[in-house]
Order: sequence, then structure tokens, then C-alpha cells
Amino acid sequence: MADAQSRQVIIAGAGIAGLTAALAFAERGYPVRIFEQAQRLEAAGAGIQLSPNATRILRERGVLDALLPNAVKPEAVVLKDAASLRELARVPLGQAGEARWGAPYLVAHRADLQNALMARVAQMPGIHLTAGAQVSSVATGSLVITMTDGVGRKVMDTEESLLVGADGVWSAVRRFASPGGGAGFANSHFAGELAWRATVGADSEAGRAFAALGAADCVTTFLHPDFHMVAYPVSRGSAFNLVAFTKGKRIAEGWSGHADPAILAGAMRGTSPALARLVTLAGPWTAFPIHTVEQRRWTMPEGVALIGDAAHAMTPFAAQGAAMAIEDAVTLANLIADFPADPGQSLTIWENLRRPRVAKVIRRGALNRLAWHASGPVAIARNLILATRPAEKLAADLDWLYGWEERKIVRR
Repeated sequence: MADAQSRQVIIAGAGIAGLTAALAFAERGYPVRIFEQAQRLEAAGAGIQLSPNATRILRERGVLDALLPNAVKPEAVVLKDAASLRELARVPLGQAGEARWGAPYLVAHRADLQNALMARVAQMPGIHLTAGAQVSSVATGSLVITMTDGVGRKVMDTEESLLVGADGVWSAVRRFASPGGGAGFANSHFAGELAWRATVGADSEAGRAFAALGAADCVTTFLHPDFHMVAYPVSRGSAFNLVAFTKGKRIAEGWSGHADPAILAGAMRGTSPALARLVTLAGPWTAFPIHTVEQRRWTMPEGVALIGDAAHAMTPFAAQGAAMAIEDAVTLANLIADFPADPGQSLTIWENLRRPRVAKVIRRGALNRLAWHASGPVAIARNLILATRPAEKLAADLDWLYGWEERKIVRR
């Protein structure tokens, strides 16, 4: 079992985390089987931001070349006041950002990223993907994993494997590894916020209304006490992804649901007429409930690891959910491969190394959300602070995040 060629890696979930993990393990010589519950692979949501800490990893795994033709390299991250449309701050990206952090900042459609990952997976002979199959039981101790299809027929029953739970917020691996949420395994938690999403064509009336706001080549966040909206180009610039965040009540347990559009309309009172018009033209909007996961344990010594949203689903206010999943995947594969003699200890070391960084990202997201929804004197202070910080300093504040590279671990 200590030999990388003899220990199979079982991955539950064929999203961004699972596919990246499959590539990372396969390139280190492990046979990999991916099981995806859905009959067809579909990307949840529309747009995705990929900061340099993620695109560096994708480039090293041969994924970036397939993604670049369909992605956009935004020129900057821009903060604007939603009422006046005044620019409050600008972090340069584009060539300047790539030179600073060693990899590009990209915005893309999630489906384009998933397709690029799938294309690379198809090139790897050591990876086998089965759709329409899910984890039906996990017996710890000797770790026996059972997979079944949609009608309950067993498709795999295996022992002596490493099980990677990359199956998202509502992780079956998390549930089966510890029924009832005991032993440090928790359920997802509704964060009390809704994400309202819409994608508009660049040549549509809504697309032209967005371009008129002067943000067609940037990632722009419009700030308001009751909501904020992030917008950026996707699909080679042929469309714009818009997502607004408001408080809201819990809706369907899933990635999308129905919520009263009056919630979004009410939150936008006092915004610029041009921005309000854009929101009207971009409808209908789809509401997504924001769920988080706070796990006390991400690993089990028998050979179970949770990565990405299955371990630490976070609010999207640092735009790092996908990046943290990608980082999880490659660091896990490399630690297991570098120290195969004691997989249980390797899992513990991996979790201890990853937790501080993920926690820091979560704190950054919470700070962003607080700043973006500030009102009154707090908003005035925010604007004054941003006005005194040059673009170079704003970029430097992100070096710890975007400039991250995996470090080689030497075990004494």
C-alpha cells in the first residue's frame, strides 16, 4: 500500500476540485478513479475568477492552454460606489499583475474551465471517470468504500484506497465517513445571504448598458450598504457575468432556487439609475443560497481526505473558493506521493499545513464583505483609506494570496 503504483485513489466528485486532484495524483503515478453523482457533468454557476495562485497550478498541469482561448484577462479589479459610480480603488491586473505574481489573473465561464480540465483528464491514461455513481457507504477502520449507480446497483467495492471527498458543500463522503456529523464532521450552514446571478450577451441591451458603466474589461465590484454586485466578462468577452449579493432567507437545498426578486430590487434603493437599469435589463435573475462548511476535521487516518467545498466551503467575497480547492488538490497529492510510507501521518501534516492559509482567506472574505457593505461614517472612512492607498500598495496587499507557491516539505 505504501507503493504509489499499488494504492488506488478514489475521488468522489468531478468538479474543479475532483478533476484537479485526479490530474495531480495521476501525474505522480497513482491510478485514479473518479465517481460523479450526476449523469452529465454540469458546472454550477456561470462565471469564475481564477487568481494567479490558481492559474499557476493549472498551467503546471497542462490545463491553462485549453482554457486561455475562452477566458479573459481583465485589466484590473475596480471598486465603485453603487450610488455615484465613482471609482474608489483599482488593483492592476493584466500584464502588470502577471509580471508581479508570475501567472495570469483570468475570468471565465465555469463550463469552460471544467471542459479544459476534462480535456486534460482524457489525455491521462491512469484516470477513469464514472458518471451516475455515488458513494453509498464508507466503512472506516480498513476503509471499505462502496459506490452505487442511480438505481442502487453496486459499481465498485474496494479496500485499501485513498478516498478524496471532492463532492462539494453537500458532501456524501463527509456524511458517510461520520454519520450524524460526529467525530468532527459537520453539515453545511446557510450563511444568510443570497447570490443573484445573470449572464448577458455583450451585444444585448443589458450588455451595452454594462459597457456604458465603463467596466467592460475589468472585474468591477459596485459597493452599497445593502448589497454589492460583481461583474466581469466571460466567454472571450462575448458575455458578462453579473452576481449581486443580498441578505435573504434560506431557500432550496441546492445550487439554485426561487426567491422573490423584490429582495434584490429593495436592496438596490438609492443606487445609480444606470446601475438600476442594468439590473432590470439583465433579469430574470437566479438566486443561489450561500452555504458554508466549517469542518473540525478534514482527514481521517484510515485514508479519507476532504478538499475544497467539502472541507471548507466559504463565502465568495474573496473570490477564492475554486483557488483553494485547486491548491488543496495538488498539495494533497504531492504530500501523499512524497511520503507514501505513512499515509495517515501525511494526511495530518497536509491538513495542518492547509488550515492556516484557508482560515486567512476566509478572514479576508469577511473583511471584504464588511468593507463593501459599509454605511455612514464607516463608508466615509473606507473611501478615504482607499483614496490614500496607491495601486501598487493595493497590489502588494495581495502578494500573500496571489503569489502563493507550494513549498517542498522535507520530513526529518
